[in-house]
Amino acid sequence: MYLAKILTATGPAYVNAILDGETFLATGPAQSPSYDPLPPYSGPHFNPAPLESFHLLAPVRPTKIICVGRNYKDHAAELGNDVPKEPLLFFKPLSSLLAPGATVLMPSISKRVDFEGELAIVIGNRCHKLAPDDDVAPFIHGYTLCNDVTARDIQKSDGQWTRGKGFDTFCPVGPVLALTGGSFNPLTTPVTLTTHLTPLGGKAELRQTGSTADFIFDIPYLIRYISQFLTLEPGDLIPTGTPAGVGPVASGDVVAISIPGLGTLGNPFAAE
Repeated sequence: MYLAKILTATGPAYVNAILDGETFLATGPAQSPSYDPLPPYSGPHFNPAPLESFHLLAPVRPTKIICVGRNYKDHAAELGNDVPKEPLLFFKPLSSLLAPGATVLMPSISKRVDFEGELAIVIGNRCHKLAPDDDVAPFIHGYTLCNDVTARDIQKSDGQWTRGKGFDTFCPVGPVLALTGGSFNPLTTPVTLTTHLTPLGGKAELRQTGSTADFIFDIPYLIRYISQFLTLEPGDLIPTGTPAGVGPVASGDVVAISIPGLGTLGNPFAAE
């Protein structure tokens, strides 16, 4: 059970998708989520077709993006940081959202821009102040992939992370939204994320591998924790943290983040 968001001649629209082997196929028009009410797809009829043949958009429309920092011990260690005693949270602005395949612009004022591959939660129902034993599943609409792009030098020099994490194009998301109720369920089955970097003119290099089984704070804990201080609204996006292996990119590189069952989120990088 998957949704994808595409750009048509008349504007954005949602389509249903299925996973056929390792290929996502768009199968027909879909009802848009309540948090992103769009006119139904009105383009020409199509038979199931590879999703990559469409102009994909980020399959989310959050009211806010609440990110989790240092949620893997190895990632905290590789940057010389202590393991947090409680979730380390920060925001990305909505203007940082970027579609699959679109170009991440590396700001000229930064000397080091890093990739950070992550699993992201999409909220489905409004929630606030969940109790420690509340089931979080009814509040999750689905899951997608995210690249928490970071201007590492600015993050370090500022002390707080708004600028370093918040540049336009610094939050690629997609390619699909795996809806709850399907076979993809990281609440019950750990999933493994990999990140590959392909240099300009080179071959893909594995840079990150991490399992959600290694989260310091698991998905239920994160949702309950975040709900204690703010109201989570339908569509809100929660990137859950990145494993070890983050590193810098150069203009012309392509970063591809993958989780079996979620496909691959690939984006090229270019100097601003």
